[in-house]
Amino acid sequence: MTSVSSAALSNAMRYQQMRMQAELVKATKESSTGVVADVGLALGGRTAQSVTFSRDLDRLNVIVDSNGLVAARLASTQTSLGQLSSVAQTFLSSLTTASSGDNSDSLTQSTGQTTIQQLASILNTSVNGEYLFAGTNTDVKPINDFTAAGSPAKAAFDASFVAKFGFTPNDPLAADITAAQMDDFITNDVTPQFLGSGWQTNMSNATDQQIVSRIALNETTETSTSANSDGIKKLAMAAAMVTSLMSTNISQAAKDSIVSHSQILVGEALSGIAQVQSQTGIVQKRVSDASDRMKTQIDLFERHILDLEAVDPATAATRVADLTQHIETSFALTARLQQLSLLNYLT
Repeated sequence: MTSVSSAALSNAMRYQQMRMQAELVKATKESSTGVVADVGLALGGRTAQSVTFSRDLDRLNVIVDSNGLVAARLASTQTSLGQLSSVAQTFLSSLTTASSGDNSDSLTQSTGQTTIQQLASILNTSVNGEYLFAGTNTDVKPINDFTAAGSPAKAAFDASFVAKFGFTPNDPLAADITAAQMDDFITNDVTPQFLGSGWQTNMSNATDQQIVSRIALNETTETSTSANSDGIKKLAMAAAMVTSLMSTNISQAAKDSIVSHSQILVGEALSGIAQVQSQTGIVQKRVSDASDRMKTQIDLFERHILDLEAVDPATAATRVADLTQHIETSFALTARLQQLSLLNYLT
């Protein structure tokens, strides 16, 4: 005869319950996610293929997200360049009026001061804590305000004037400065301060090197703009000359020379800013196109991964229902077995 143990039956049922509960967890996960719970167990030798697809998919998603930040920075850069162009155009209009004698010196000087202050404000624009026109030096304001107290650029400009002529612009002797002397001062003393080494010594904290971003798996491009572009330098130089000298005692001939030089500089500045806008637009298009291509690749990878890992929703739901029913039945049987005892049998 073979002995029958209610404890053995109960333990066997308990083991089955634990196994079915584990299976229910996996089946529930597959039903809710639509993919297999254990990729390695389900795919076997094809697991490496799934892992490779997932890794490439993650890399593409990271670059697409990065491109979103790059696109936002470029859009803000375009907005700032547009504002800068508008400021330069307003300044050029004022200089044109001044050249015809319809503007007072003080009004022209005020426009120049407003221009150079707006220039600093626009160039010191930041997005997400990064300065747009700083090159790679994104944590430092790219431009110093020429009109601020203690400005090294203004101090260097004033010192060069005194060194050139032997007196300040407000000295009565300044009325004897000729147009030729002012031309010489602008060419040999002012120009190096803005278009030469003096720019980064006194005015700019930006780097010539720009940020290089990876916009696709095999494509990189410069995605920032530096305040050290020639157009910006020329606009700053014109505004600095007008701000510093137009309301002083220098001769009218010297002032006319300043206005003439400034008109040429601002015209060239507008062309330079337009060129930077064009270059930025080209980069924007490259970033947008790269993101579109990668999104297509992402769709393909997602389809391949789904083909490998997907489960049939109906089958998964049926399996969940079956396991739930089996577990409930097992609980009921276990409860019945626990009620079996020799005393109940004898009575």
